[in-house]
Amino acid sequence: MALTKDQKNQVVAEVTELLTSSKMTVIAAYKGTTVKAIQQLRREARENGTQLRVVKNRLAIKAIQQHDTLKNVDTSTLTGQLLYAFNSADEVAPAQVLAAFAKTNPTIEFVGAISAEGTFLSADDVKALATLPSKEQLIAQVLATLQSPVNDVMNGLSGNLHALLDGVEAKAS
Repeated sequence: MALTKDQKNQVVAEVTELLTSSKMTVIAAYKGTTVKAIQQLRREARENGTQLRVVKNRLAIKAIQQHDTLKNVDTSTLTGQLLYAFNSADEVAPAQVLAAFAKTNPTIEFVGAISAEGTFLSADDVKALATLPSKEQLIAQVLATLQSPVNDVMNGLSGNLHALLDGVEAKAS
């Protein structure tokens, strides 16, 4: 069913709003993917805060051009059947969701990504992003690194204290 002009304007406004709030928008081709697989992908994406939209390329390009920061983005690669993954909380989450899903469904292929700063990333860059740990994992790794010296000192002091107490106990008996 064809969209009316008002419906098209509404779609462009929604996509513009998603682009504004998203830290990274990942674009992937889904040609040959079944509807059931796309529904499964949407469920998996929703679990980590990523929103998927299938939008006509012409409307997506119009939304990109209406966005002040993104109006100079190269949109020449936006051809074919594409889906757009938006996430307002984490830059790498959309790429990770699509990469994990693409392992079991090879019909999903990265086309590129648009950062919040207005740069277009190639498909290879997006694949590299997908291998990075998430924001929460990075924070946990930094905390573990910072906590490691403290744990080492405490373990050293604890070991010496136990040895001293064992020596005192041996003298007492």
